[in-house]
Amino acid sequence: MPQNRWKNRSGRSGRLCNAVMVRTRKGGSILNKKIIHTPKAPEAVGPYSQAVRAGNFVFVSGQIPVDPATGTPVSGDIKVQTRQALYNLSAILAAAGIGLSDVVKTTVYLDSMDDFSAMNMTYAEFFGARAPARACVEVSRLPRGVSLEIDAVAFIRSASDD
Repeated sequence: MPQNRWKNRSGRSGRLCNAVMVRTRKGGSILNKKIIHTPKAPEAVGPYSQAVRAGNFVFVSGQIPVDPATGTPVSGDIKVQTRQALYNLSAILAAAGIGLSDVVKTTVYLDSMDDFSAMNMTYAEFFGARAPARACVEVSRLPRGVSLEIDAVAFIRSASDD
């Protein structure tokens, strides 16, 4: 099996970009942790991973509206910024072999709740009627002066869950 492919216990396979597997022993059990990385999303701006797979869960770090090709924040209103953050989130999920339909929880951080309605309309375009659980909070400031950040937790279904 090529290095950039993985199979879970049920035999479902996927693709990981530049995956690193870390095995940690805690309390006698082994936790398999895979670092997810893709060049199709912005590089982490600190000592963290774009995403981590632990068991059947994928934890995606907060994505801000940065164009991965240029490394700079996109200019535009909250709708433009929401789209870019969700494109980045989608790229990371794709690197883990899953998509937005596998997301079970998101957190949206806004620098102003005045943007909630416009963000919500754009967010709905990506998730539709089967949207994940979500929290949305106003924060005083976000990295690189952007107006929002979105993180996510996704679940990789086993073959028996299909």
